[in-house]
Amino acid sequence: MRIFLTPADTKLMQLTSAQIKRLRAESHRLNLKPVIIVGQKGMSENLHNEIELALSHHELLKLRIPGLEKADKRELAQQICARHEAQLIQSIGNVIVIYRPDPEINRFAAIVG
Repeated sequence: MRIFLTPADTKLMQLTSAQIKRLRAESHRLNLKPVIIVGQKGMSENLHNEIELALSHHELLKLRIPGLEKADKRELAQQICARHEAQLIQSIGNVIVIYRPDPEINRFAAIVG
């Protein structure tokens, strides 16, 4: 199951489908493991702080979210992306991949052009 945000859902520069595909491939190539694991109690302010810190260091981030219904997972992913001005790259099972470019790091500049 893949979930993508619409332009109205985020203030972030919209990525093309080719850029999303390359970022998805990069997340597999780097063998990323979920850095943040959301517990059954859901999102807390501390968890948002950790996501913010991880995005500022890594740009491309995997999160494990609890076993929720499909609609609830989509809503949680959209809330996370909206709050952190990130773009949802992929959602498979209980794992989501999000991306937020950082002009200082610019680690994936060659991928997103």
